[in-house]
Amino acid sequence: MVRIAVVENMHKTHLGTLGRALDEAGAEVELFRPWQDSVLPSGIHDHDGLIVLGGKQSAVDDADYPYLPALAGLMRRFGDADKAVLGICLGSQLLARAYGGENILGSAKEFAWTALDVTAEGAADPLFRDLGPRFESFHWHVDTVSLPDKAVRLVSGSAVANQCFRIGRAAYGMQFHFEASIDVVEAWLAEFPDVAERMAPGWLARYPEFAARHAEAADRAGHAIARAFLQTVQPVRAAAAAS
Repeated sequence: MVRIAVVENMHKTHLGTLGRALDEAGAEVELFRPWQDSVLPSGIHDHDGLIVLGGKQSAVDDADYPYLPALAGLMRRFGDADKAVLGICLGSQLLARAYGGENILGSAKEFAWTALDVTAEGAADPLFRDLGPRFESFHWHVDTVSLPDKAVRLVSGSAVANQCFRIGRAAYGMQFHFEASIDVVEAWLAEFPDVAERMAPGWLARYPEFAARHAEAADRAGHAIARAFLQTVQPVRAAAAAS
């Protein structure tokens, strides 16, 4: 069994396809809510992997969320120790920050299911090699990043070039919400309708059309990515005990 630390960055976060894959793998999940209590994992030795979810803040919003520098540092410590790291949306921006990438604020608005292109490097990566050259996923963000020096771009998009990157063996930053199954998208629309309308005026009215066209394929791809990421998590504690 692997033990995974999951860090939330705002209320009403949903794990979606990622939660399904965690359940299938029998993973032991410890949830942290630093936006609420500033508590983060105390180090890297109690968990085999780290997942950092999205949020409404930017990755450099330290004044309002003073735990962010420590979270970025924790992601780097996991990555440098060859432990699996997954940053989604804000989490990907924090991972880029941790390794010296620039956070580019307010210039990359996307709110929709869109197609993404797997790069040549991505086609050889265990998370994407079975998806083919193109897949669909949901997006909800306004920021993007420059690639850190050590990063390899795995997925790109027409609006945002750096949709997924990897640093080292298994530290992944994903700008898109592959975890957002149709149930998650519908929950977000119910919880944040005003935000959704500001992000993409008229999108809510056309939601049934968009869902019928894109959601099923995006759910399949998201579940495949989630399962593949968990395969990169190495149960270090168990291996050490057996040696």
